[in-house]
Amino acid sequence: MTTGVLCEKPSAARNFAKALGGMSGTYKGEQYVICALRGHLFELAPPEKQVPAALVEQYKSWELANLPWDPSHMKWKQQRRKDTTSVFNDMKSTLSKCDKILIATDDDPSGEGELLAWEALDAANLRPKTWGRLFFADESVKEIQKAWDNQVVLPGMVDDPDYKKAWFRNRWDFLSMQFTRIATKVSPGRVVVRQGRLKSAMVLLIGDALKAYNNYKAVPFYENRFKDENGVVYSDPDTERYATKAEVPGGLHASAVVHDSTKEKTTAPPKLLDLAGVSALMSAKGMKPDAVLKLYQRMYESQVLSYPRTEDHCVTAEQFNELLPKINAIAKVVGADVSMLTHRTPRKTHVKDGMAHGANRPGPNVPASLRDLDAKFGAGAGALYQIIAKNYLTMLAEDYVYEQQKGHVADYPTYVGTVNIPKSMGWKGIFDADADDDSDTQVSKKGLGAKAEPFIHEGVPPRPPYPTQKWLCKQLERYNVGTGATRVSVLADACGTKYPLISDTKGKLKLTEVGEMSYALLPGTNIGDIHLSERVFKQMDDVAAGKADPDALLAEVAKLVREDIETMKGNAKKGGFKMADFADKEYAEGTWNGEAKRFNRNHRGHRFTDDEVDRLFRGEHVVISAVSSKTGKPYDWECWLEDDLEYNGRTYFGVTGDFPKSDESTPKCPKSCAGHVFTDEERTQLESGCTIRVEGLKSRKGTEFGANLKLVWKTKDEDPKWGDNWVIDMSFD
Repeated sequence: MTTGVLCEKPSAARNFAKALGGMSGTYKGEQYVICALRGHLFELAPPEKQVPAALVEQYKSWELANLPWDPSHMKWKQQRRKDTTSVFNDMKSTLSKCDKILIATDDDPSGEGELLAWEALDAANLRPKTWGRLFFADESVKEIQKAWDNQVVLPGMVDDPDYKKAWFRNRWDFLSMQFTRIATKVSPGRVVVRQGRLKSAMVLLIGDALKAYNNYKAVPFYENRFKDENGVVYSDPDTERYATKAEVPGGLHASAVVHDSTKEKTTAPPKLLDLAGVSALMSAKGMKPDAVLKLYQRMYESQVLSYPRTEDHCVTAEQFNELLPKINAIAKVVGADVSMLTHRTPRKTHVKDGMAHGANRPGPNVPASLRDLDAKFGAGAGALYQIIAKNYLTMLAEDYVYEQQKGHVADYPTYVGTVNIPKSMGWKGIFDADADDDSDTQVSKKGLGAKAEPFIHEGVPPRPPYPTQKWLCKQLERYNVGTGATRVSVLADACGTKYPLISDTKGKLKLTEVGEMSYALLPGTNIGDIHLSERVFKQMDDVAAGKADPDALLAEVAKLVREDIETMKGNAKKGGFKMADFADKEYAEGTWNGEAKRFNRNHRGHRFTDDEVDRLFRGEHVVISAVSSKTGKPYDWECWLEDDLEYNGRTYFGVTGDFPKSDESTPKCPKSCAGHVFTDEERTQLESGCTIRVEGLKSRKGTEFGANLKLVWKTKDEDPKWGDNWVIDMSFD
C-alpha cells in the first residue's frame, strides 16, 4: 500500500521530504511518495466556453442587453492554466498507483488549498481507496511529522466542506465578471473598469476618504480653557465655541487645581499583526503589497518566518514553547532589549488552543543578522523580519503601566483635565504599531499641576485622515471585508495591473483615472456594498455546512446585476460621462492571452471583418485599406493588436500598426506641439525651414515653458518612436 502526498508547491514538497526522509520512502511503517502542484493548475474557462453553441455570441458580448447571465447555462468547465502540463502529468503519474492520497496543501480560511488540490486530482481522474488531509501550522519538520501522525480522513471531493465552500466562492466571483462589463460599458474610457467585491469596497472607502480630506476646510473656533504650570489643559465639553477671538467672553481668573483621582492602570500588548497589518507598516518604507507578499513567501519557505496567510492573531502553547528557547537570539537580531522580555509564561490573550497556523511570527530558523536577510532574500527582508519579530516579542514584555490623574479647576468645576504619567513602558518599549496614530490623551511626566491659568484656545476640527494602507486595512477589518491575506493580495492587484484602480506611494493611497471612473459608478450599487463580501462569506459557510443550496445562491446574482445596470447608468449620467459617444462605438470582442478583451472595430475608415477580427486576436498582422484623416486619400495600413498602447497618459488595449511614411522631399508640419496649435503663418515658416520661438508650451505635468522649434526629418534608425517622418525638434536658449 502506497500513500501519495500532494503539496501545493515544490518548496513545500522539499520540506515534506526533509521531514519524512526523502521524496519517497517509508515513514513510521507507511510507504509514501511526494509530489507537488504549482498553485492552481486550473481555472474556469471564459464565459463563451461555458455555454451551449447557440449562446456563445451572447456570452462573449459585453453588451448590456446580454446581461445578466443565467448560471444554469454554465457548464462550469475548467481549463488548464498556461505552462502547467508537465506539472499536471508528473502529479498524475506519481499518484496513479497510490492506494491513499493525502492533500497537503495550505489550510486557507476560504478553502482555497482544498480547491486547487481537488480540481487537479479530479481532472487526473484519480480514484484511490482512501482520501485524507494533512493539517500543519507551518512547514517545519516537527509540524509536518505531527500532521502525519494526525491524518484526517476526507470524504470524496463533492462532500468535502472546504471544497464546497471554495467552489461556491470561485463560481460567485466568476459571475461577478458581469459587474466589470457593466462598468466598462457605461464608462467613457478605453480601458476595462474592474469591479470586484473587495476591489469595489477599497475604491469606495478610498474615494470617500479622499473626498472628505480634500473638501476639508480649516474653520477655526475659539473657547475658554485653562492650563496649569505642568502644561495640562482643562476644558469644559459643553462650553460654547465662537467664530472669532473677540467674541469669547472674559472674566475668568486663575484658580487652584483640585486632584479628583489617581489610579494606576495597565495596558496589555495588542493582538499580533495579520498580513494586512504587516504590509501596511512595510508600505511606509516604500514596499508595495505585491513585493511584501513575494518576499514573505520566500522567507516562509526558508522557515525564517511562519505561514504568511494565517488569519490567527494568537499562537498555540506548543508554538509558544517552541520559540521560547530562541527568544534571546531573535531579540539580538532585531535589536530588542532582552532584559525587557521578562514575561515568559503564556498570556491567555495571546496563547490559545485551536489555531490553524498560529499568528505571524518568526520561524524556527533564526538569521544571523538583518543584513544577512537582505543579502539572501532581497532589500526589505530585514525590515520585514524586524516588524514581525518585534511584534511577537511584545507578548514577552510586561504590561505598559501608567498612572492616570484626573482633576478640575476649583472655581470652575466644569473644566476638567486628565493626564497619563508613564511608569513602565513595558511592551511599548519593544514595539508599538500604533505609536504614530493621533491621540487626544495628554501625557506628562509631572502630572497635574497646582494652579491653572485661563486662556483663549484656538482650535480647528481635526482634518479627516488621508487614506493610507494602514488606514484602509483597519476599515476593511472593521467592516469584516476579506481576510488579512486577501486584503493584501487584492490591493496588490488593484495597484499593480496595466489598468490600476489605486496608486500607492509609500503607503499613501489615491485613485487612478480608472479608479475615479470606478468610484463614480459605485454609489448605491450591490457590488459597491461594503457588506457584500461579509454576506458572501456567510453563504460560503452555509454551503460548506449543507445549510444552503449553492445553485440557488448563485441564481441570486442575476438580480444584483440587473439592479446594478440601472444604478451604474444613473451614476454615469450624474458623473457627466458621455455615454452616447461611448455607445456609438462598435467593439470587436475576443480573448487575448487568456483574458476577455475588446477594441474599436472601426479604424481609419475601415470596419474590420469577422475574419480580420479573429486573425487579430490570434496575434496576426492584417493589412487594410485605410483613409488618411488629413488628405482623405486611401493607403495600405499593416496593423495588429497590442496590450500596452498609450493615449493621453493612459495605457489601453487596441489596434496599432506601421503608419505610411512621409515624403522627405516635402516637409509637412504637424498641427500642434506640446499643447500649442500652430497658426498658418507658423506652419509656413516651419515648412520653409525656419526656426521659430514659441512660449506657453506645456509639459505632461502642465508646467509651461518656452522653446525654439524647428521641423526636421527623422529616420527610423534615428528615432524608432517616429519612424521616417517630419517631426518638431526643440532647443532651448
